[in-house]
Amino acid sequence: MIKQKELPYPLDALEPYYNRETLDIHYNILYKGYIDNTNKTEEKLAKARETNHFENIKCLEKDLSFFGSGVILHELFFYNMGPAIPTSPDNELMEQIQKDFGSYDSFKQQFTESSKVVEASGWNLLVWVPDFHKLEILQCEKHQNLTLWGCIPLLVLDMWEHSYFLQYKTKRPEYINAFWNIVNWNEVNKRYKQIKK
Repeated sequence: MIKQKELPYPLDALEPYYNRETLDIHYNILYKGYIDNTNKTEEKLAKARETNHFENIKCLEKDLSFFGSGVILHELFFYNMGPAIPTSPDNELMEQIQKDFGSYDSFKQQFTESSKVVEASGWNLLVWVPDFHKLEILQCEKHQNLTLWGCIPLLVLDMWEHSYFLQYKTKRPEYINAFWNIVNWNEVNKRYKQIKK
């Protein structure tokens, strides 16, 4: 059984960039739903193994991929945000960003523009691709589609409408621009250090 992770800050800590109502619904209802559905799917898979009945295995494994990826990406999203205190990529991550994108401004522009055009329900991610030895920006649809095998998410932005509609309505660019004010680069730096060990 997986459990809901505690938010590392109060529900109103991201205001005015991400309001309390949106975060409350996003964390306490939607994210919790992914936790509950992942656990239910795991229980069904365990029962299938016990009874040796695998008639629904395709559906169950699809559900595990969808709901489980939703849990993981939401946890990354909540933790890579924080109260609006100045943070930035540390020297090691900044050097990699400059190497792979030309400059920090170029990276930020690409991430912003990529976020704007995520189709339907999806995410935008800065990832480390071990096989390429470089950072890439990827769009991910429905939590689990359009990835590079083995890539490790470092910074994620939830582009599902539930993540911004209450506050920003259809103004996606405003939501994305606000996000840059609450990125917790300390957390992103920590993830990068862990994968580079």
